[in-house]
Amino acid sequence: MTNREYERGCTPSNVDENGSNINMTDCCNKLNVYDWLKDINDPLTQNKYVEIRFKNTRKGIYENASDLILQNGDIVAVESSPGHDIGIVSATGHIAMLQMKKQKPSKDNIPKKVYRKAKASDIQKWREAISLETPTMIRTREIADNLKLSMKIGDVEFQGDKTKAIFYYIAEDRVDFRELIKKMAEEFRIRIEMKQIGARQEAGRIGGIGPCGRELCCTTWMYDFNSVSTNSARLQELSLNPQKLAGQCSKLKCCLNYELPIYLTERKRFPQRIVSLKTKQGEAFHIKNDIFKQLMYYEIRINEIPVIRGLHVDKVKEIMELNKKGIFPDQVFELEKPGGRNSVFKDELNSESLTRFDSPDKGNTNKKKKKKRNFKPVRNDKKD
Repeated sequence: MTNREYERGCTPSNVDENGSNINMTDCCNKLNVYDWLKDINDPLTQNKYVEIRFKNTRKGIYENASDLILQNGDIVAVESSPGHDIGIVSATGHIAMLQMKKQKPSKDNIPKKVYRKAKASDIQKWREAISLETPTMIRTREIADNLKLSMKIGDVEFQGDKTKAIFYYIAEDRVDFRELIKKMAEEFRIRIEMKQIGARQEAGRIGGIGPCGRELCCTTWMYDFNSVSTNSARLQELSLNPQKLAGQCSKLKCCLNYELPIYLTERKRFPQRIVSLKTKQGEAFHIKNDIFKQLMYYEIRINEIPVIRGLHVDKVKEIMELNKKGIFPDQVFELEKPGGRNSVFKDELNSESLTRFDSPDKGNTNKKKKKKRNFKPVRNDKKD
């Protein structure tokens, strides 16, 4: 068996079939868990719960009822309904408890049990189940296309005992797949479970590289997906460009929510209602904010020249209070000396010639002079 046959979302570096262990040291697993407590010898470390990883981003917390000595990478048989499933241990000890808190299981959700370490017969059947996933997915897509169902089969995952398969699909509207399940059951002879996922979940299962150069967050560490709106980008003074704000799932990037609480906290110092400022030099209109520098940028025309200057929030509030009293302050947007930080925009097309970028004409010294040929007329002076 090759190492790639054991892939359930990553490429293992070493496989020990006799010991039922897969070495994932050099592998970047999907939803990978780094055990930062592995070097601490704690005799009170619990082994009651372990985290089991299946295909792609499917994971779960299982109870080690038999007190098995398990370590990361062990192939185990776990409880399923019906039958049993085969998975790989991804976290044990205190890290598994922290992962269980992170997944926020409900109180009524009782963890399923770990039966045993996988036997040779379990691994053989698991290998056969894995080899059936891709052909089954392709055939299911053909059946759904023949039935003209508006759905996309994104992935198929067989259970370790080959008695059940989970079909992950995407659909915008509600789909009546009763006829599809009937045909699939007749052809595949297995128990079928249809699970609808969204575009974000599909991107997490497939994986990829984001524009930041790192692996997708939904693939590496995210368990739940919070709603993302364009208001998150607007509050962070980002350009509402769909091509830049959308991720590989064609939805708004989840990372738009990461820094949003900080922006919301800092924006409390800014005026709730932004109005134009009136000065003796004219009326200044608001352009944008610099949240962390506490600056508000305004534009005003001085001598028909647009000038943009950043004012501190406290200064803006002071001018707004003066405007309410009918007082117009002076020398707020005065032009600074050369080297200042004012941004003065000029019409370069009118101020200089369009040929200002052309190199000066130094003469045609390097050009070869064309020789002028003087053609003399030919005379026929011959006499008869």
